[in-house]
Amino acid sequence: MEVGKLVAIIGDEDTVTGFLLAGVGHRTAKDTNFLIVKQDTTLQQIEDAFHALTLRDDIGIILINQHVANNIRHVLKDYNQTIPTVLEIPSKEHPYDPEQDYIMQRVNMFLGGGA
Repeated sequence: MEVGKLVAIIGDEDTVTGFLLAGVGHRTAKDTNFLIVKQDTTLQQIEDAFHALTLRDDIGIILINQHVANNIRHVLKDYNQTIPTVLEIPSKEHPYDPEQDYIMQRVNMFLGGGA
């Protein structure tokens, strides 16, 4: 029997809490599939969490708040794997801007909408 893959989340406290309450959270003795980004979370911690999640075989999708993704845009631009797929999502305090989403930028490029 094949087991499905997990959804991981990197985001602000409200976003991550909502997904954890919906059952997305997974915790083992070694790690979790989420990172709550607070005011005192360093850029290095966010990058390290992203890299760790992308290396896990049990993660299929990484959801990241767009305002957090903007902080590690340089890392996201270099990420070229299909799985786990990285999807940017809005947060309560920061609305979604499709022009900042690198996946939407690539879709527009393929559809002839510009770079």
